[in-house]
Amino acid sequence: MITATDSPVSFTVSQIAERVKGEVSGDGSQRLTGFATADNAREGDLTFADNEAYFAAAEQSAASAILISGNFSSTKKVVIRVANARIAVARLLPFFFTPDQNLPGIHPSATIDPSAVVDPTAHIGPNCVVSARVQIGPRAVLLGGNHLGRDARLGEDVCLFPNVVIYSKTVIGHRVMIHAGTVIGADGYGYVFDEGKHRKVLQVGNVVIHDDVEIGANSAIDRAALGSTVIGAGTKIDNLVHVAHNVVMGRHCLIMGQAGFAGSTHLGDYVVVASQSGISGHLKIGHQAMIGAKSGVMRDIPAGEKVLGIPAVPGLQAKRQIIAIQKLPEMAQRLRALEKQVEQLTALLNSSPAPKPTA
Repeated sequence: MITATDSPVSFTVSQIAERVKGEVSGDGSQRLTGFATADNAREGDLTFADNEAYFAAAEQSAASAILISGNFSSTKKVVIRVANARIAVARLLPFFFTPDQNLPGIHPSATIDPSAVVDPTAHIGPNCVVSARVQIGPRAVLLGGNHLGRDARLGEDVCLFPNVVIYSKTVIGHRVMIHAGTVIGADGYGYVFDEGKHRKVLQVGNVVIHDDVEIGANSAIDRAALGSTVIGAGTKIDNLVHVAHNVVMGRHCLIMGQAGFAGSTHLGDYVVVASQSGISGHLKIGHQAMIGAKSGVMRDIPAGEKVLGIPAVPGLQAKRQIIAIQKLPEMAQRLRALEKQVEQLTALLNSSPAPKPTA
């Protein structure tokens, strides 16, 4: 069963500074009991600022201390100075907001095949289905309504939010988080035209998700036709993303919402794909490439290149194209004016008497 405990937290400013290797200016013994943005902060809260506007708001807030990066100083608040305030926030939030505790055990409404191997520390929530020969690792959590197909494997500390579906033979590494409504391992979109109809090509591969991956809600990652669709370690995928069969993503990629990948495309490590971009099939996207929002990628992208637009071209070229398009109305007006001048000059030349021949 799921239990949530909201025990109060309390740290001194000095304790917080020690956790993020920060420098305290002011009373380090002051106690902090919460973390909030400046506009919602109360007495006892820690807030943060990494630019002048945020710092001004933080100084005027009710917060007791400010976590800052930059050359700011305050006579009103205790300050913790760090190299990067946003990184420090990411490291501190888990201390102030502890996650729900999911106790080991299997809910009575869950269906577990006798051949499945479920670690005794795992949590299986209501209405889950665990099929034949599934393996579920230590401290894994299935929050409810999850379906795991035969021979699926989940590593340590995996968390499946409600209604996540894992098809057969899917392999999921350690510390993977998959949000509600996502489907992993559905058939890839494979058909051939045969005798007047579209014949399905069986999709007999699987999906392999490596360690420390997070996948957003309502995404879909298709199984390979043959072999594996692969998501590399540390990659973070946003909501509503589609990954087609045999796509291979490298390590630590960032994939924003509503992006789509056609089959057999390979991404290197640390690739960034912004929202609503579409990536054609059988392409190679190099390490640390960046694809801007709403881009249509139809060619290979070299390592480190930044592209934008439809079709996607190098960023500087895309910006020049955008500027040129914005100037089209003005250019059209100038063209019409030039055409009118040409007409007038032509009419003038045609109305002039022909020159007399010389002796």
